[in-house]
Amino acid sequence: MELTKELSICLPAYLEEENLRLLLPRINKVCSELTSAYEVIVIDTEEVMDGTPQACSENSAVYVNRTGGNTYGAAIRTGINNASGKSIVFMDADGSHHPEFIKSLYSQKDSSDVIIASRYMKGGHTENSPILILMSKIVNWGFAFVLNIKCKDVSNSFRLYDGQKLKSLTLKCENFDIVEEILYKLIRIYKGLSIKEIPFSFKQRMFGETKRNLGKFIITYIFTLFKLRFMSIKEK
Repeated sequence: MELTKELSICLPAYLEEENLRLLLPRINKVCSELTSAYEVIVIDTEEVMDGTPQACSENSAVYVNRTGGNTYGAAIRTGINNASGKSIVFMDADGSHHPEFIKSLYSQKDSSDVIIASRYMKGGHTENSPILILMSKIVNWGFAFVLNIKCKDVSNSFRLYDGQKLKSLTLKCENFDIVEEILYKLIRIYKGLSIKEIPFSFKQRMFGETKRNLGKFIITYIFTLFKLRFMSIKEK
């Protein structure tokens, strides 16, 4: 796909109509101040489960259904396939990633290949519970150490990517571990890839319940860590 837009904002969504009705106007306001050549893409479930299509239509967002299953990984792959931005931002649709921070990410687009909204560098913060913070820090430390990823927050999905590089990847993970898979494959394939972290405050979701299953989360991350560590990447 030709990259005809300057900026793509991609939001994987699973029963997030209430949140999207509040987020999409804010995203449009922020992006319109950055460039006129932007698009907002909401990646919904395979079959419509709520009023997300109407929320998108009323707020000039591109609505697409994920393909390949209702997993988070399928949503990410669908978003990448549909995005046409030279810069691509992924963010959560639950309100934990506030749209105004897109400005901070976009302002750094020419300085690095990946810009990460970092909860764990100096000045960053998260509103998660102590047990979730502990688990997140263990995951971040484990992936950074084992895979030699030189950043403090490898698991926050709120990032800006070089669109061409992101779209060149072949991604296999099905769950939230695809966030780490993206970073690791970019580093392995593009020697000298530059990553910048900027401090970010992670908020609690606005409406609805989290879709993360704690047991599956732990098992998936352990499996993915070993799979990535010993994999041989040939695709470019």
